Order: sequence, then structure tokens, then C-alpha cells
Amino acid sequence: QAFFCLLLCIPWGSSCPPSCQCTERAGAKAVLCSSQHLEEIPKDIPRDVVFLKLDANSITRIPSNAFRHLSHLEEIDLSRNAIEKIDRAAFTGVAAGLRSLDLSGNRIRSIPKEALLALNAKLRLANNPWHCECALQEVLWEARLDLDSVRDITCHTAPREEYVGKPLLQVLDAGANFCSVRQRTTDVAVFVTMFGWFAMVVAYVVCYARHNREDSCRHRDYLRSLPSAQACAE
Repeated sequence: QAFFCLLLCIPWGSSCPPSCQCTERAGAKAVLCSSQHLEEIPKDIPRDVVFLKLDANSITRIPSNAFRHLSHLEEIDLSRNAIEKIDRAAFTGVAAGLRSLDLSGNRIRSIPKEALLALNAKLRLANNPWHCECALQEVLWEARLDLDSVRDITCHTAPREEYVGKPLLQVLDAGANFCSVRQRTTDVAVFVTMFGWFAMVVAYVVCYARHNREDSCRHRDYLRSLPSAQACAE
């Protein structure tokens, strides 16, 4: 009975995921899961964790609400994984308190800017095969990036061949603006749409006028065919 009572008294938040080590650093709980061949983020991370190390694993995705229940979380290390996809709501629930997020050394080509711009954390994004685009440019301008790692954010692919292999910061300093390319594309799409509507209106007006003219001609011919019209003509 005493054993079962002890189990009931232990909060679930104090459990430790298999293959991980739970310890304390300066009075704050740390969960260390480095180099454990993990393929996804553990589900049973203690709720009171402050420092979470998941580096050097085989994690491929950060799904929505992956850390939502970890309201005390301040630092996440996800470096040296195989992350390719990050959902828009990946960091929902921890955005306000997170101070550090390391995503360096993964396979990230693009990322929803909403996932990062809501964070106050210092970000490490270096050594990923980035596709240089507007969203990444906005992250570089607006997010809190770790200054030491900014120079290692390199364009693995880009809209123009001359940018490939160059640091994103260097490309932007040279005058490139990936967001203006998207804006021009949007402007062209709007122009084409407006031109299409204008052409439809013109075609309708022309058809309407032609139809009215044909009706008028038929009405005039009908009046001419009446006996009274013929008598007046005589």
C-alpha cells in the first residue's frame, strides 16, 4: 500500500523519458537527450523542464504544439539532427519564455516565418541547406539571430545562380531583395486578373450593343411590313 501511495504522490511531470538523463543545473531542471538516436521529440518530457538538449539525434520534423506543455522551457538545443520540416505552430506555448533555440546543422531548406518571428529567443540557424527566399530574408531582418552564426547562413539554392553558395547576409548587402521578387510576381498576377475582368466587361458591352442593334433592326423591319406603313408610303 505504501508503494502504490508513493507512485500516486509522484507527479507525472517528474518522470524522465527513456534514454534521457534528467538533472538540475543551478536549481533548474534539465533534460539531456543528446546522441540517443531519437527520431522524434519525446512525448513524456517533464513539464517543469527549463533546459532541453535533443542535439545529435535523427529527428526529422518539429510538429505543431511539440513543446506546448513545457511552460518553463527557456533553452532548446535541436542542432545536428535531420530536421527538414518545422510546422507553423511548432513553438506555440513557449514563445514568450524561450531564450535560446539552436536549429543549426540540420536539413532545413525553408521555414514558415510565423514559427520564428513570434519568438523572443536567440536563434541559431547556421549550416542548413537554405533556399534563399523572402521568408528567410524576413527572419534575418526581424528575428533575434545569434550574431556569431549569421555569417554561416548560406544560400544552398536561390532564384538566381549567382547567389548560390554565398552567405545570405553578403547577398543582401549586395542589394538583393527576395521579397521584392515576390511583390513583382503578385503585382503581375493582379494586373493579369484586372485585365481579364476588363476584357470580359468590354466583351459584354460589345455583345449587348450588337444585340440591341439587331433588335432595333428587326423592330424597324417589322414596322415597315405593317399595312399602315405601306399605305403611308403610297
